[in-house]
Amino acid sequence: MTEARTAILGGLRRTAAAPGPMPELPVRRFDWDLDERLDRFQQALAAVHGEVHRVGADWPRVLAGLLQQAGAANLRYGPGGPLAAALTAGWPADGARLVPHDQAVEDCRGDLFDATDAGFTSCRAGIAETGSLVLWPTPAEPRLLSLIPPMHCVLLEAARIVSTLHELMAAEVWGGGLPTNALVITGPSKSADIEQTLTYGVHGPARLIVLVRDERRRA
Repeated sequence: MTEARTAILGGLRRTAAAPGPMPELPVRRFDWDLDERLDRFQQALAAVHGEVHRVGADWPRVLAGLLQQAGAANLRYGPGGPLAAALTAGWPADGARLVPHDQAVEDCRGDLFDATDAGFTSCRAGIAETGSLVLWPTPAEPRLLSLIPPMHCVLLEAARIVSTLHELMAAEVWGGGLPTNALVITGPSKSADIEQTLTYGVHGPARLIVLVRDERRRA
């Protein structure tokens, strides 16, 4: 081993053995009120072909209408998810068929991949700066509901829209622990890998429908 190599390795070992304190960076955020965060979120998401519909307590009826316009015959959801009770209670009788995702993938693979028109999930937060959604999938509401169906429908609380991802990470102290699978979604699935032609729905849903529920809005 050459002297230069020995010196370099020795320096690396000393650095690894005695790391210095990590600098505390200021939280990157913008001083936007709720209305501005909502507007910026909608504009950013629309720019990447996502849809935002501002709703009130009647959001299940609004979603049913959007699915009817899209020709969707069914909506798959997690019956143990945080919004399952509100979804089923407010769903109109003539709406698309609600399909509870309560089986292992091996037992419903055919229906899931070949006969599911739309999937529904809750959402942990929205990022105004980029028009992104932050999802934390759980066994009650697995990732596949947002990944496999050709349409992904989401309910986002307006009060949960923050200005930046860094702001959310600091507010929820992500440094103290993360879920095994946090998802940041910005618009529908798209790719330009094939002949550099932008195509939607290649690796996931081709349509993203976001319902933003604002408690200040009447049904």
